[in-house]
Amino acid sequence: MTIARLAQEIGKIARNDGSHPTAVTSLSVHRLSARSDPLPCFYELGLAVIAQGSKQVTLGEHVMNLGPGQSLLTTVDLPVLAQITMADQAEPFLGLMLKLDARNIVQLAAQMALPALSRDQAPGAVSLSPLDRSLLDAMVRLLRLHDEPQLCASLAPLIQQEILVRLLSGPHGPYLRQLVAAGSPSHQIAQAMAWLKQNFVQDVMMDELAERVHMSPSTFRLHFRHLAGMSPLQYQKQLRLQEARLLMLNHALDACSTAARVGYESASQFSRDYSRLFGAPPQRDIQRMRGLPASRA
Repeated sequence: MTIARLAQEIGKIARNDGSHPTAVTSLSVHRLSARSDPLPCFYELGLAVIAQGSKQVTLGEHVMNLGPGQSLLTTVDLPVLAQITMADQAEPFLGLMLKLDARNIVQLAAQMALPALSRDQAPGAVSLSPLDRSLLDAMVRLLRLHDEPQLCASLAPLIQQEILVRLLSGPHGPYLRQLVAAGSPSHQIAQAMAWLKQNFVQDVMMDELAERVHMSPSTFRLHFRHLAGMSPLQYQKQLRLQEARLLMLNHALDACSTAARVGYESASQFSRDYSRLFGAPPQRDIQRMRGLPASRA
């Protein structure tokens, strides 16, 4: 099994530029026939695989370049800059994203005889690794279920379980196990991130959030920055601005009302923060987004 075979299977589903769902709910495939500008977005708990072309992902000051055959695991919701760096009409960028279920990871990790992780071991929130042959084979088999809808409901959970087992036992394993290990710093920070994601509109003292996950303020800030590549306040700001962009793009809201809805008291501060993140003031950025082809937006 080669990475070219994976690209072939993705190309069968993604015949046009854009993101495409598959018969497997948690699996999507992606195609783009031109290089792109850096795009702020959130990566969820999941595994991204590049089959053709190349991509650059920036988390804080950490820059990762992904080419064919490489996989990127993210263990928490992370605000990143993503950019397609190699793609054209002849050889478009082709990739996939498989969302992972934390409960399944916990259950499988408990059943497997895996090396114990020390409490202070903190491998981070992202892991970049070449895709081994066995994992590549499982990915291809999962994609092929798109052509066998009558078997998908029965076989997809089995193949996804195989993929999780291989992830837990391979180079990505420590990152997943640290996330689900109760009481570990990564697990505690992941809880704080989940709370912020649900309550980002609220003004919250970060010392109170540290207390919520049973950490001292200094330790909380240290581990949060290590895992997310930014401070808790920067993380909350990114959550607000990403939501604001979606509101204006999908519901035609103006910048002033949007600022209030995502927790800003000052519309001018909202506009400044928005411009720094997206490269243009709110109104101009939304006009630009609406003018892009659907595949680029």
